[in-house]
Amino acid sequence: MQSMKILVMDADPGSSELLRICLEKEGYAVIHAADGEDGLAKFSQMKPDVVILDAVLPRIDGWQVCREIRKTSSLPLIFVTSKTEVFDRVLGLELGGDDYIVKPFDGKEVVARVKAVCRRSVPKNQDDQPKEVHYDGMDIDMTKYRLTVRGKILYTPPKELELLFYLATHPNSVFNRDQLLDAVWGFEYYGGSRTVDVHIKRLRDKLDGVSKEWSLETVWSVGYKFAFDDGQETAGPEDIQKSKAVRERKN
Repeated sequence: MQSMKILVMDADPGSSELLRICLEKEGYAVIHAADGEDGLAKFSQMKPDVVILDAVLPRIDGWQVCREIRKTSSLPLIFVTSKTEVFDRVLGLELGGDDYIVKPFDGKEVVARVKAVCRRSVPKNQDDQPKEVHYDGMDIDMTKYRLTVRGKILYTPPKELELLFYLATHPNSVFNRDQLLDAVWGFEYYGGSRTVDVHIKRLRDKLDGVSKEWSLETVWSVGYKFAFDDGQETAGPEDIQKSKAVRERKN
């Protein structure tokens, strides 16, 4: 079996060498780039399976590298960086990072995180998983990571699209923020649940006024749901009482 290729973009010789040693010990093939421009070139040429990325890179910084990669790929991407502020963690994950590790790091932890994001990137029952969902005015195609609204393709970062797809494939189900973090991000999120709110807001900005049949709704003190009106009337309390009375008369 061919080894998985991991592209490490890190300008620090010490941390990049430690990553190389730990990853190669586990059987991964490691490609190194010391700056963002070289990293993007090697990403296009070498087609890695995983990217490990420092936010602090010469020529093109890690944030922009992540943006460029996410325009064409949803492969596992992990930030390993000295940027420690909560804002930086939130930014890295909102740009499409699958995990965020702060330097100095433990090599074994990085290997464990790589294995975890790789497991999450493969659906458990791939043949049974829906790949597309269609609603009035909106189509989501996860094979192409594409959101189409009223016939127009809208650029949508991977996590935004995954969040929308998850909610849209569970219409009218209410999820709290922790459930959504677990389902979409799939790991302990250091920045807190605020990122769900941010992603929902951005999705609402994109989808505002598209259809009267569905919407992203806030369920106060609980979380969010993809509300869908399928045209069927919902029985109210009076209807339920009438139905109960008819059954009692029949009995």
